[in-house]
Amino acid sequence: MTESTAAPRFRQGAGRLSLDYLRTLRHRGTPMAREELADGAALAQWVRQCGPALDGAAEVPGEAAVHEARALREAVHALLAAARAGDPSAAAPAARDRLNRAAAHAVPVPRLTARGELRWQAAEPVTAVLALVARDALELATAPALLSRLHECAAADCGAFFLDASRPGTRRWCSMDVCGNRAKKSAFRARH
Repeated sequence: MTESTAAPRFRQGAGRLSLDYLRTLRHRGTPMAREELADGAALAQWVRQCGPALDGAAEVPGEAAVHEARALREAVHALLAAARAGDPSAAAPAARDRLNRAAAHAVPVPRLTARGELRWQAAEPVTAVLALVARDALELATAPALLSRLHECAAADCGAFFLDASRPGTRRWCSMDVCGNRAKKSAFRARH
């Protein structure tokens, strides 16, 4: 692949599928906000990279499906922001309805191959993986033990949510390699 046609690389490692999906809008709430689900090819690539190992390639969805996928992402954000504030029911009814509709779709089903590998099948891979995203967000928003570990990155230009799996639960950055490293470099420069 040439650089201009190279598949996008999406950030993972937030601790939950729904949180990784939120990262497709980088630098949320800042002037540097960047949409990573620019088109159907990008959405299909996210499904291939971040979803379960699906048999066959995810179809390239049309513009209406991309618009719906972005709206689902914003509904996930609204629900989790309300849950972090202590009241998941405070999320807008439209956001809850969108999540409930998405979660109702069929999800990928497991299949063991002749080589002993676990693969997943779905008639509509993009819709099926987005159903997993919606179900994950609903579960996360209603799990008090998980919500207490759901944090927003301390970097002012990031805005990503992440699930803190550290023992003390005091992690500050979504990624030590990116945001944490930048913050430490900035603090070092300020001291010297």
